[in-house]
Amino acid sequence: MSTARTSAAAIHGVGVSLVEVEADLGNGIPGFIILGLPDASLNEARERIKAAARNTGIPLASRKLTVNLSPATLPKYGSGFDLAILIAALAADQQLHASPATLYLAELGLDGTLRAVPGVLPAVQLAKEHGLERVIVAEGNGNEARLVEGIEVISARHLGQVLRYCGAQDELITTYLHHPLPAKSPAESTMIGAGNEEVDLQLVNGQQEARLALELAAAGGHHLIMVGPAGAGKTMLAKCLPTIMPPLDDLQALEATAVHSITRGAMHEVNQLQRTPPFVAPHHTASLSALIGGGTSQLIPGAITRAHHGILFLDEAAQFNTGALDALRQPVEEGYINLARAKGHQRLPARFQLILASNPCPCGRNFGTGTGCTCTPMARRRYFARLSGPILDRVDLQVRVNPVHQSQLLSTAPNESSHAVRERVLATRERSQERLRTFSISCNAQIPTQVLRHELKYPAQTKKALELLATRRGLSARGIHRLLRVAWTVADQQQHAAPTEDDLAIAAHLRQSLENS
Repeated sequence: MSTARTSAAAIHGVGVSLVEVEADLGNGIPGFIILGLPDASLNEARERIKAAARNTGIPLASRKLTVNLSPATLPKYGSGFDLAILIAALAADQQLHASPATLYLAELGLDGTLRAVPGVLPAVQLAKEHGLERVIVAEGNGNEARLVEGIEVISARHLGQVLRYCGAQDELITTYLHHPLPAKSPAESTMIGAGNEEVDLQLVNGQQEARLALELAAAGGHHLIMVGPAGAGKTMLAKCLPTIMPPLDDLQALEATAVHSITRGAMHEVNQLQRTPPFVAPHHTASLSALIGGGTSQLIPGAITRAHHGILFLDEAAQFNTGALDALRQPVEEGYINLARAKGHQRLPARFQLILASNPCPCGRNFGTGTGCTCTPMARRRYFARLSGPILDRVDLQVRVNPVHQSQLLSTAPNESSHAVRERVLATRERSQERLRTFSISCNAQIPTQVLRHELKYPAQTKKALELLATRRGLSARGIHRLLRVAWTVADQQQHAAPTEDDLAIAAHLRQSLENS
């Protein structure tokens, strides 16, 4: 038989599809053709595969080899098809046996080294759903593949090990490495959510109002903006947020880890599910595509997708491109982003918590009496106007962060630690989930408008106070709903059955008007 089939996986966005790899050996002029819309890196696989096979002791037959990647209409990207193509080619030459119930995922080095590839976790999940029995991956992806239970995982360091497992003649196989893989450092082999050093709230002196806003943001999943002069502690407060956030549940951890696997899985070994909410902080020079995702032939996930079930922190928010900020409107509301291009369309997950930090003006000293500010009124208005009204309307908590007095800043008195705050956050979140469990909602920020209006009851006095507040401030319908969601979080924190007038007053105080800050 001159044909053989194996299975591989193709990544598109943050999705994965099974690909059938068909190899056929013909009697024409010797050659190696890959069909099925391969990209440049996949076309280059021909030389990698030939060299790896030759250096492992079982070269490809000197015949016409045609490889088809099915479905042929699905574009294929990356080097993860190398091993599946080689096994199919050698099986077509009857050098070994290729099991149809096995998924092959690895890149080949010229000496036969098996290298890690991205997207292994979702690929193994898909293989299990389709009834495949085992998966063969590079050693660097072994722990990641084993996160999926119920499927056999075989990890190998060299192609010779795979060929031996597939039944190739043992005396022909040469298994050695010209360049041994370097040992991974602990930083590369540990799965961390933030990707940055953790900052404890104990290091933050003063800023009681901002600390309360941060706690409510963690407890209710609310978006937050902090506006204040340079050096007031906005960035440090934002970096403390992951330390007080509740851990991700099983489904959230699986989705967040799958996104990490696809976007960075080949660079950082994944050893465990990501329980800490991811913390993504793009620089203010980030382009629109870097922020929301994009591309031409291949749609690549952006920062908002990498922050799925976590935190997207935009430091110096007023310095970001206005179009990039406004592009966040839909994903902030809906939890996903629709990317449509001429060559493809993808719906990428993007349920993130938006944290913004900004100076009040270009010089950063427009606070208090504003006597130290050197900016003109027009420059101040133009600077803060980069944060458009519609995007600010979607931010639940809006607070000013003023400088801490020197005596308070240099005080040695102990501050409340992240651990203590996190215990309160967990208790608040537990009360919220108890009330929202029937609606399949995990936090107050996700309460749908229908449920907020008709299902969740609150006192008539609170409703009257809300109407008065909305009239006085000229709140939009979205602003009213977001204010009410924060009030529910305050009520849960204060262990109230429903928002009181005082709870609503706290929520309103933490949603200040920042245009003239």
